[in-house]
Amino acid sequence: MNRELKLAITIFIVVFIIDQVVKFGFANLNWNVDGPYMSLNLAYNYGVAFSMFSFLEHNLKYIQLAIVLIATLYLFKNQSVFKEYYLPIALLYAGGLSNILDRFTYGGVVDYFYWHYGFEFAIFNIADVMIDLAVVIVIYKQIRQSREEKKQKEIKS
Repeated sequence: MNRELKLAITIFIVVFIIDQVVKFGFANLNWNVDGPYMSLNLAYNYGVAFSMFSFLEHNLKYIQLAIVLIATLYLFKNQSVFKEYYLPIALLYAGGLSNILDRFTYGGVVDYFYWHYGFEFAIFNIADVMIDLAVVIVIYKQIRQSREEKKQKEIKS
């Protein structure tokens, strides 16, 4: 097993377990805490970001599993993509699959971070943060790669 795959699996397991333990605490142990800027309050999201597609509530988990399966097949066929993006892929899979497990376990995604100072923001969880971080890493890598390619073209010209 290559280094990238081992690291990706380790990151996936650690993030997935931490996220599920925290969600269990909110769903079953009443970990709610109210604060002046941010509160930790249990909420269930039956859709995706900002509760979009909540009308697909019962079918959403199967749609998302199909997307994960298609993405995994793509990565098996394009291993160079995995090698280049193994870190964000591990974060994306950990967050995504953890949220999908919530749908099967709790009927919806367990959310708990609630920002309410100055403005009210959507309630989210660690998995959501990991998914966002994965997207930021991919965008950063793409911008960096584009700049490097542009420099190489300028050097050849």
